[in-house]
Amino acid sequence: MKLIVGLGNPGKEYEHTRHNMGFDQLDFFADSHHLSFDREKFGGKYCEFQMNGEKVILLKPQKYINLSGEVIKRFIDFYKIPISNILIICDDLDTEVGKIKLKKQGSSGGHNGLKNIELHLKTKEYYRYKIGISNNKELDGKDYVLGKFSSEEQKKLKMVFETGVTLLNDYFEMSFDNLMNHYNKK
Repeated sequence: MKLIVGLGNPGKEYEHTRHNMGFDQLDFFADSHHLSFDREKFGGKYCEFQMNGEKVILLKPQKYINLSGEVIKRFIDFYKIPISNILIICDDLDTEVGKIKLKKQGSSGGHNGLKNIELHLKTKEYYRYKIGISNNKELDGKDYVLGKFSSEEQKKLKMVFETGVTLLNDYFEMSFDNLMNHYNKK
């Protein structure tokens, strides 16, 4: 069983903001596979499906991003999912808009959602799919990550989300090392 988690903030006011890249990528992937987040459990909206004979859960925690670790931990415990079968999708300030980065492990990089996940999972060794949102050092960090994208940036994001669908499909076929080698070079 695999768990793919998209990080974001719940509520209309946060839809399609920089901090909601995880939600947006999961929605794009779910739409491409005719799936919907029609179930709720442990403070998260989710859907289940089979890919290559393996059960997969797509999860969007419905707590603020900096509290999402508790929801993820409850799913992991309930379904007995090993850490090696978890992929977290999130925004990344240190990567430019239109770019993605896969990481096997590492620090939170200052991302409060990842910090909370590390607190609850008691490890930094989980897979991450980071979507670049760039960094505008002239704006307050909170205002920036909760802000919307320009129309030019939105065009780049559409291509990122399309690539993300292929990436997530490949995630079920390839080792994570091969996935990183393939997608981190683009």
